[in-house]
Amino acid sequence: MEFVFGGQVVEWRGPAPYYFVPVPEEESEEIRGVAAMASYGWGVIPVEARVGGVAFETSLFPRDGGYLLPLKNAVRGPQGLGAGDEVRVEMRVRLS
Repeated sequence: MEFVFGGQVVEWRGPAPYYFVPVPEEESEEIRGVAAMASYGWGVIPVEARVGGVAFETSLFPRDGGYLLPLKNAVRGPQGLGAGDEVRVEMRVRLS
């Protein structure tokens, strides 16, 4: 399953700040359809993604019926991305 979508970087402040891009509802619905085959536990979904010129592997976090794509510092830093920035995401769900 491959997706291309745009979104706004959001910040979640816990013990340390974390940054995510929410997966849009339409794409989240498609992902929910294969979640049982893709998840390796706790509802997280392994993906390969690209934001700007940076490709990376991570896992989507389930949240409020949708998913959040985590953006590690190694992804955000080289592109100067922060909360509120708009990004284009290319993403592939890795099915087991």
